[in-house]
Amino acid sequence: MGDLTMDAHRAIHERRTIHSYRPGPLDDGVLERALDAGHQAPCHKLTFPWRFVVCGPRTREALANIAVSIKSAGRTLPSEKITQIQNKILDPAELVVVTQIRSDDEFRSREDYAACSCAIQNMSLSLTADGVGSKWSTGGLTRDRASYDVLGIDRDLEEIIGFIWVGLPAETPAVKRPTLDSVVRRTD
Repeated sequence: MGDLTMDAHRAIHERRTIHSYRPGPLDDGVLERALDAGHQAPCHKLTFPWRFVVCGPRTREALANIAVSIKSAGRTLPSEKITQIQNKILDPAELVVVTQIRSDDEFRSREDYAACSCAIQNMSLSLTADGVGSKWSTGGLTRDRASYDVLGIDRDLEEIIGFIWVGLPAETPAVKRPTLDSVVRRTD
């Protein structure tokens, strides 16, 4: 696996949402390990409801332009703001779109969403173990019809549940969490 890998508990405690990335590619195998980790997620009834789309440069450019269109909402934005919006999509080393196979059964959909969330968490932990940062984004881009078109996703069959930014962290934010005792209730 490499010298940067760490144990599961350490990866869980060190994983953070990364908002800004340093330039540079990922080491060989990092993204594939993360995708494989996502694919190992638990799922009830073995539905394996997740699908991963690894976006290439042309797709990312198109998505960046869609993001600008969404944020501008018909207004003219300053060029600095346009660049800032585009860089959110273009700066990370990789961009992975996670979709969920749709189900007509509401309960199945809820369980499948939970499974896809586990897949994303597994990916994030794998990336953390390899010294790489990530962010699960669920902004307007996940719901915009143009995103589905650019990605070649049939809205009737799959739902975009997140864009996963993947790259070398520019900074890793500290997080102040509530104490464990404040979120755990024990019964007799």
